[in-house]
Amino acid sequence: MSGDTVLTLIFKAGLVVKFVLLILLAFSVFSWAIIFFKFRLLSKAEKESHEFYESFIKGKKWDALYQSTKRLTVSPLASLFRAAYSIEDASMDEIKTTLRKVATMEAARLEKYLVFLATTGSTAPFIGLFGTVWGIMNSFMGIGRIGAASLAVVAPGIAEALIATAAGLAAAIPAVVAYNYFLNRTRRNTDMIDDFSRELVDYLARKHGETQAGPF
Repeated sequence: MSGDTVLTLIFKAGLVVKFVLLILLAFSVFSWAIIFFKFRLLSKAEKESHEFYESFIKGKKWDALYQSTKRLTVSPLASLFRAAYSIEDASMDEIKTTLRKVATMEAARLEKYLVFLATTGSTAPFIGLFGTVWGIMNSFMGIGRIGAASLAVVAPGIAEALIATAAGLAAAIPAVVAYNYFLNRTRRNTDMIDDFSRELVDYLARKHGETQAGPF
């Protein structure tokens, strides 16, 4: 076994262990793809939202502000503003309903794919453990067939089985870390969406000459 590498052990592994490793590889690849995608999406959304809100609080005219939002394709605040701009002459109940729907859609867009990271983090270790148990079981069955229990007989099978556990942890740990990180960022963005929704409702209520009562 001294000359065996990790790749050699993987190639020597049984079909079930190889299948488990293939599943874990797929989980890992998709998880990293989501991590890079979510990082870019949230960074761009936050940058655009900051840029838009700076213009909004400076009191720019709504027509000019609306035109400027057309290039802010990722910002949830810009999406809320475009929705409010398109129905600013509607009743306050219609405005509240529309903004609530847009806010929900924007929050869902920011949270998209986080479930996969959570699923990977919670299931990958158990999938790897299954591969390990199966590999160890095959090793002991091999001992029974050979009738000998030396280290040279047991060690290769145990080693290739433990690779499945390592692969499960390698897939799960980045997914869990990324999930917690993106969940916190998403919550901050969701709070910002809710706050801005209330600002828009208050602004339009004043414009309509109405008093905003009750929660958004």
